Amino acid sequence: MNAADDAADARDARLGVDVGGTFTDVALVVDGELTTAKVPTTDDQSSGVVAGIEAACNAAGVDPSAVVGFRHATTAAVNAVLEGAGARTALVTTEGFADAVEIGRQDRPDLYDLSAEKPEPLVPRERRFEVAERTTTEGIERAVDPDGIRELADALDGNCESVAVSFLHAYAHPDNERRAAEILREELAVPVSASHEVLAAFREYERTATTVADAYVTPTVDDYLARLSERAADLALPPVRVMQSNGGIADAETVRERAVTTLLSGPAAGVVGAARFERTADAGLVTFDMGGTSSDVSLVRGGSAERTTDAEIGGHPVGAPMVDVHTVGAGGGSIARVDKGGALRVGPESAGAEPGPACYGKGGDEPTVTDAAVVLGYLGADTTLGGGLELDADRAEAVMEDLADAAGLDTVVDAAQGVYRVANATMARAIRGVTVERGHDPREFALAAFGGAGPMHAATLADRLGVETVLVPPGNGVLSALGLLAADERHDATRTYRTGLAGADAGAVESVFDELADEALADASDAETAAVERAVECRYAGQSFELAVDAPDPFDPETVRDRFHDEHERARGYRMDEPVDLVTCRVTATVPGDPPAIAYDPEGDPLVGKRDVFFESGFYRAPVYDRARVPVGVSVDGPTIFAGGESTVVLPPQWTARADEQGTLVLEAGEQ
Repeated sequence: MNAADDAADARDARLGVDVGGTFTDVALVVDGELTTAKVPTTDDQSSGVVAGIEAACNAAGVDPSAVVGFRHATTAAVNAVLEGAGARTALVTTEGFADAVEIGRQDRPDLYDLSAEKPEPLVPRERRFEVAERTTTEGIERAVDPDGIRELADALDGNCESVAVSFLHAYAHPDNERRAAEILREELAVPVSASHEVLAAFREYERTATTVADAYVTPTVDDYLARLSERAADLALPPVRVMQSNGGIADAETVRERAVTTLLSGPAAGVVGAARFERTADAGLVTFDMGGTSSDVSLVRGGSAERTTDAEIGGHPVGAPMVDVHTVGAGGGSIARVDKGGALRVGPESAGAEPGPACYGKGGDEPTVTDAAVVLGYLGADTTLGGGLELDADRAEAVMEDLADAAGLDTVVDAAQGVYRVANATMARAIRGVTVERGHDPREFALAAFGGAGPMHAATLADRLGVETVLVPPGNGVLSALGLLAADERHDATRTYRTGLAGADAGAVESVFDELADEALADASDAETAAVERAVECRYAGQSFELAVDAPDPFDPETVRDRFHDEHERARGYRMDEPVDLVTCRVTATVPGDPPAIAYDPEGDPLVGKRDVFFESGFYRAPVYDRARVPVGVSVDGPTIFAGGESTVVLPPQWTARADEQGTLVLEAGEQ
């Protein structure tokens, strides 16, 4: 039977593709059977996406035309911001406020570093334009002049690739800003982002910065999705749907109109994928996604990922709702070096996909975390990575020997172990950042490890943090791609509405929620089945930060006040006998997804060999098991290596592992 015949017989084929810094990951589920592929990320990401799709379809024996659902997570937006490669953007703002986006807040990036510098604004001073209009929190005091906006459009024509419009207090009264944006859209053939559409929330700096970020990345995301859609059509794939930073899927057209929502597309997909396995742990999860360039950590509680509206991308604030992910520059490709003081450092510089770590044999000549893993035996010379890439153990040893000489260490093993420890210390700090620093005890969570390198470090990290259970989900090396298939569709709407809870007009607040619900549901593919969640951000009078709590339906100020007191005590450790102010209303419309069931039916002898593996107490002759053949419920003692098609699981001494019915490897700490 050929691929076309198989495609005709396939009842349900769904595809998820996640683009990472080093590899592009593909998860294809056909009638419950999971097939994965991992190919190098390309400069034009759409080329790598197509290569990965073709590789997965060939391995599964189906034609791409058999796919009924195609979901995608992209780094196009975040790369544009981090690399300074976005559109030439112009900012149109209220007279006297052109420099607000540069002045920012009074806080410094490093409190004790007097020479610390903030990143350059995404819009330089010469492309910031002021308009004579005035809006207050009470209403419009001076209407915008349409002729003046048309004159400005003439000046902008041909001199910019996108425009951001952010007027003072447009979140409360958007008429001036709406009129200016309408005229600019009529006069110019470039995207125009208006702050009342992007983020209808107070704080001029954050609202303007978010609107600028949207304008800055929109042409890049639009061009990329246009290329990808064309390539997908050539393969007879269905229309692509894209992961947003909030952990929800949206159609490509919606995303192209609000590109800022894709800044954390890939990391969000991984957290959503991991959240499916929280029930296995009987506890919350710390998700740990270690790829080739960086490591992302987040929290999952009650089956839902923690979300935030207070994030920074490359030093630029972004107020759009997104999964709360903390990222550090420690990945498999992170480069190790000796600093001027003689200390060993790892990252944030990365060898990337090209040339990659030295052991890739593609010209890399600097030691990386992956090279250390080869020297320590976690990865063997027979290990095959994405795209059929074979490892060169001799090259790994050579660059580690150079590092040992530079660091004054006796052996290459000492150097490799040093790299491993430093990388783990960086990642442990990141995990403490989302747990201890936010009032959570990491020992009350399980650690969900995924990404190409995550399961190699997870048990050692768990030891450092006192975590007793590590979960390694099936398809963990491509879990962000698999998480795409498990994601719901989500649409958010936000509006600042400031009032004291004690004197709040419940009917007026309810009207705001009704309008926000209509806005969120307008983008939903199926408004009839969508669930609407409501939240309010509140603070004690005089505070400068807010905390979000669920809002009852119908709105009840006393219930909100009690919930805020409890949340403040949990998050900050105390409650106050002070008035509580309502600041912002938020609505999320969710269309439930339909995650595909994945079969786990291991067959054959799981033992495929033995390997010398180094741990703190020395080298061990450890068995190597094929991850896909580990029987359900059988306990395996460490030290052991579980080899898989897209990642390797390292089980240290005093740890045990078993596979559950879903194919999740459950690692448990023993007596140390």
